[in-house]
Amino acid sequence: MALTATACNGDGGDNADGRPTATATAAGSGDGKIKVPSDLKERLKEHGIDVDKWKNGAWKNWNREDWLREANDFINPIIKGLWDPNRMRDANDPDKGVDDNDISGDQGVTDPTPEPVRAQAVTAPYHTTAAPFGKVFFDSPKGTMVCSATVVKDPAHPGKSNLIWTAGHCVHAGKKGGWYRNIAFVPSYNNAGEPAARLRHASRSEIAPYGVWWADAAQTSQQWIDRGGETGGDGASYDFAVIHVTPEQGNGGKSLEETVGGALPVSFDAPAVPKVSSITASGYPAAAPYDGQLLYRCQDKPGRLSFNQTDPTMYRIGCTMTGGSSGGGWVETAADGKPVLVSNTSVGPVSSGWLAGPRLGDVAQGVYDSVSKKFAGR
Repeated sequence: MALTATACNGDGGDNADGRPTATATAAGSGDGKIKVPSDLKERLKEHGIDVDKWKNGAWKNWNREDWLREANDFINPIIKGLWDPNRMRDANDPDKGVDDNDISGDQGVTDPTPEPVRAQAVTAPYHTTAAPFGKVFFDSPKGTMVCSATVVKDPAHPGKSNLIWTAGHCVHAGKKGGWYRNIAFVPSYNNAGEPAARLRHASRSEIAPYGVWWADAAQTSQQWIDRGGETGGDGASYDFAVIHVTPEQGNGGKSLEETVGGALPVSFDAPAVPKVSSITASGYPAAAPYDGQLLYRCQDKPGRLSFNQTDPTMYRIGCTMTGGSSGGGWVETAADGKPVLVSNTSVGPVSSGWLAGPRLGDVAQGVYDSVSKKFAGR
């Protein structure tokens, strides 16, 4: 058995780690045209970035010196129409793995490997049964990639959130790389739950009925930026990210939350693993035997997984979802009986059978609050 970052599906992928840090920059106007805020123009120049050249293909240059890495380096100009149905459908699984000896069961606390729980297909239309969930698409040096994500509440904009939650390795390559590019979110991807064969000639509006939303801010933990890698458990306990999005097309001033009809609150008071009776993980698994076109979920009582005694113990559940489900939200029923996001898919074995996700504490809240506050006055 080998361990892989489940989150990504694409030609290349990474797993996450971090301390609170990353923020974003270049945004797009409501009509989908590039609009660079005045306070960012100088910083773009410092990086030698010409927005028009970037739109016309300069973003494909992944030379080491051009791959922006630091927390405040994130830029993501809208390239209208880039994410067409074919590009979204063809994002592949990274198939990265390491030997399971890296789990280091003697470090920290690790419970016995859970029995596999077969992922169940979510009933379509997803907008009715799973409104906050969707897919994140992005470009890496090795091609187009995909993760899963969840619309979450924004304390700065009650009822009008433009925030999504995903894995850190879905936005940043970790210690050996930088920020991924052309990051966009599609809520309720393939809302009708059509099989892959019927999607070959589907229009963009059929695949993305609630629009394509581009990241204009992203933040992951500094731990992920400093230590995250393509495989294994380094930084997995801090493998989370928050993204603020803006619509590619005009949306009548409606927020993402208003558009999809819901958003989940996030809990940063991670309970002790034995006290959690059940967690439901959702995502769009894309590695075989899945094809990335349908939304699935698994429900199980979590156990504990530890990669490093100095890092927080992770949640682990039995689940057969594969690559592409990374970043997907893990939901628990709160004391008030309502769903709350408590984690996201981070890693799992190449052969599938279980998934692990970080417990959300102070570091995760720092990432979340930073992105929320960035847009509090807008």
